[in-house]
Amino acid sequence: MKRLFQSMMPLLALAAALPAHADEFRQGADNARIDCTVSRHELTRIALVGDQFASVSKISSGYPYNDFAVTNEPVRGDIYLSVPETFAAGKLSFFATTRKGFVYKFACTIAAIDAQQVFVTNPALAKNDAAEWEAETPQSASAVRLIQAMANNVALPGFIVRQASDHPVRVGDLELQLVAEYRGAALTGKTIRIVNRGTAPVTLAERDLAPRDAVAVSLGAAKLAPGDATSAFIITSAGVPQP
Repeated sequence: MKRLFQSMMPLLALAAALPAHADEFRQGADNARIDCTVSRHELTRIALVGDQFASVSKISSGYPYNDFAVTNEPVRGDIYLSVPETFAAGKLSFFATTRKGFVYKFACTIAAIDAQQVFVTNPALAKNDAAEWEAETPQSASAVRLIQAMANNVALPGFIVRQASDHPVRVGDLELQLVAEYRGAALTGKTIRIVNRGTAPVTLAERDLAPRDAVAVSLGAAKLAPGDATSAFIITSAGVPQP
């Protein structure tokens, strides 16, 4: 049974490319380049998800008719780009520093499109939020809090939640299925549905479900009559390979 749980791996999500005229969603990392498209005739807004721009650094051409302008909106922390019709280049670039200390290099293509919006996410921000939530209590207590959140389908700061679509697997008289995964900074939680498909009652033990790096295991019910189902919540150390 241990090997069954240990072999369950997350599925990869597929991302579809957005057309140039639609709002753009880009993923960034500290010191990374972010490609985007800006409007030649209208304003372009660039917003950070979970962060704000603190400053922008760019080279000025010295000629207003051949230079783009950047305005830092102080309330929301967004920036707005405007490009004059006389701007000769087909691209523009600049550096931006955020209030949480990240630096991005923007390399943007200029296109004849309507007012544009670009939203930038950074996975490191979510991981930091998850780490802060986990650090509020000792690891054992955080594991219990995570189990409670999983049992009640509650979203947690910074945790990536995946509703699994794995097919059930039969182990003896038991049918097991991974139904959800919560991945944080130091903890990963998995919800397993267990069904007794046999003709006799089955007694489950938490120690039989726990991988070697388990931080906590909780069973909805220890005894299952034929046809009964329960959920198991398994908390492990995130990023640590299970043997």
